Amino acid sequence: MNRKRIIAGISLLTLAGIILYLRRRHRANIVDELKAQQVSEHGYETAHDILFPKKSKRIKKPRYNQGLR
Repeated sequence: MNRKRIIAGISLLTLAGIILYLRRRHRANIVDELKAQQVSEHGYETAHDILFPKKSKRIKKPRYNQGLR
């Protein structure tokens, strides 16, 4: 009886994981389709990286390494 409960619990967790994975994948596909539609509306002269730039944080303080001594 205890063994069946463990197997049922593991299978439920696996099923929940698969459902969450498929939902996230579906949302990512929707976002990609919306981006592609927006790029196509702007035309070919507007590049994808101009419309959706990847922002990165720059470190404002200079970093000083010890270097080789």
